[in-house]
Amino acid sequence: MKKIENVNIIGMGALGLSFGKIIADHIGYDRVTFVMDKERYERSRDAEYRVNGERVNFRTALPENAFGADLIIVAVKYNDLPSALDTMETSVKENSTIISLMNGIDSEEIIAGRYGEERVIYSVAQGMDTMHFGTKVDYTKLGEIIIGVLRRDMNEVLKRVSDFFEEARVPFRTEKDIRHRMWAKFMLNVGANQTSMVFGTGYGGILRDGSEARMVMISAMREVILIARCERIVLTEDDLLSYLELLEDMDPNACPSMSQDRLNRKKSEVEMFAGVVMDLGEKWGIPVPANEFLYDRVMKIESSY
Repeated sequence: MKKIENVNIIGMGALGLSFGKIIADHIGYDRVTFVMDKERYERSRDAEYRVNGERVNFRTALPENAFGADLIIVAVKYNDLPSALDTMETSVKENSTIISLMNGIDSEEIIAGRYGEERVIYSVAQGMDTMHFGTKVDYTKLGEIIIGVLRRDMNEVLKRVSDFFEEARVPFRTEKDIRHRMWAKFMLNVGANQTSMVFGTGYGGILRDGSEARMVMISAMREVILIARCERIVLTEDDLLSYLELLEDMDPNACPSMSQDRLNRKKSEVEMFAGVVMDLGEKWGIPVPANEFLYDRVMKIESSY
């Protein structure tokens, strides 16, 4: 299979800019293109983008001017996925591979429904403490991308992406049970993202021993463990503890993306987190009071914007 030569990225948020810079720094800025709709394209033309204080000058293109890409990275918020599927249409060619850096557990399935399972590599982005405001992104920890496949016949495609990430020096690792990893990360996001937004605090605040925020966060995560088992995904208390340890390694003054949404007065991804947990709780007859509490609080916060 032909090696990956060029990359199109959909989404100039925290992950798109952070990993886009790593890739462009090591393979060349002429091989990385951010593809966006006309409104975003016009805004980006005069914008000054900075990652950790360093100015970056990425190539940008409208969909009609975007060439087919060997690798397409989807790095948008959940609410923007439907429009992103349209934006990336001209980027998809016969041998394109697609990877989603989005939170949640279903973006790959949604993308595969439009462009085919044979194109999609499953992934989880974790361990980053990126802070994104406007056109600036700062982080102390970039984290890593964990990739995997559900079908053995996709192993060659997985190796193709692995070889590229090695060339571009993207921190990554492969994992055999990628669905377990995706649910484990989902558990973390359900707890940490939502609790941080509701209590208006960063990683240090939600981890503080004895705090209400920590108790709510852990309760919300345990509800995901119960639901995951009904979905034939075995999450355990060890998984929960390992992700709490991951949080302890973050900058305590930094905060997850949903908390940044509150600061920026933007609509959050609560439907992808508590919304999904509540739907699955109803499906399996499992009470999810912590997620219902978080959902209600987020709705009240967003209604005040």
